[in-house]
Amino acid sequence: MKLLHINVGRAAALQAEGQTVMSGIRKRAVDGPVQVGPMGLTGDEQADLSVHGGLAKAVYAYPQEHYPFWQTVRAQARAAEPDADLPPGSMGENLSLSGLLENQVWIGDVLRFPGCELAVSEPRFPCFKFNAVMGFNQAVKMMTQSGWCGFYLSVRSPGLLRPGEAFELIAGPREVGISELFRSRSAGRKL
Repeated sequence: MKLLHINVGRAAALQAEGQTVMSGIRKRAVDGPVQVGPMGLTGDEQADLSVHGGLAKAVYAYPQEHYPFWQTVRAQARAAEPDADLPPGSMGENLSLSGLLENQVWIGDVLRFPGCELAVSEPRFPCFKFNAVMGFNQAVKMMTQSGWCGFYLSVRSPGLLRPGEAFELIAGPREVGISELFRSRSAGRKL
């Protein structure tokens, strides 16, 4: 398992559903080590702390393995604008991971990096801002149907993260899986 990219972004105006809202969803990859503290990564911001950020959702991780799917569906949905390039951070994630999918992760599992430890806290539930940043109105529905949501992490041991470093998964109590929790909480949600 590997940390491919570290992505940060500042809260900025975003046009979504005919209104201007603040959002920190637009993340961009950064070089070099990045400090991670109890509230997240240095240089990163969230606009709505009622649903993103805080101690339980300090860092958001997303599997890079899902990017080809999103590039394809985005290109099809935006046929008039076929720019399908999705750079790291396009899902709003802080950590672009390789080798660890949602169905392999449980609440309480720990991602042990050489310089810090992060604990899995919950799945990410997409909102209307995800449709806006992806550029088509079915993105939230597709994330919900696929279950490719990524997951939030709390900071167990602050320290440094470096792009390209390997990490290990330390099993937690294995009582509630990310995929199962995502499906159960998403059931009946209006898409």
